[in-house]
Amino acid sequence: ICVVAFGIASRIAKNAVAEARAAGVKVGLIRPITLWPFPTKALRAAADKVKSFISVELSMGQMIEDVKLATESKKPVTLCNRTGGMIPTPDEVLSAIYKADKAEKGEF
Repeated sequence: ICVVAFGIASRIAKNAVAEARAAGVKVGLIRPITLWPFPTKALRAAADKVKSFISVELSMGQMIEDVKLATESKKPVTLCNRTGGMIPTPDEVLSAIYKADKAEKGEF
């Protein structure tokens, strides 16, 4: 699983990724420094190695479209977001990671 997050959401995602790894989930983080230019090469390379992506955002899902375009929709991309100035909690991101992990294993 590859979590993609930028800005303050990346700090939250980093903690959730560390906790999921400690629990044995194979998960990593791509943290774009800028959104223009978008890190297409890094995401395209990750699409060859991971089974899914999670876009963590403080918006209505604008970056998820960029992730889908960059990965050429080779793998599923889900959204973990909050709006209105509310920051997602590490538990919300961790929950999204566990949900993706179960889906990969067919455990829905």
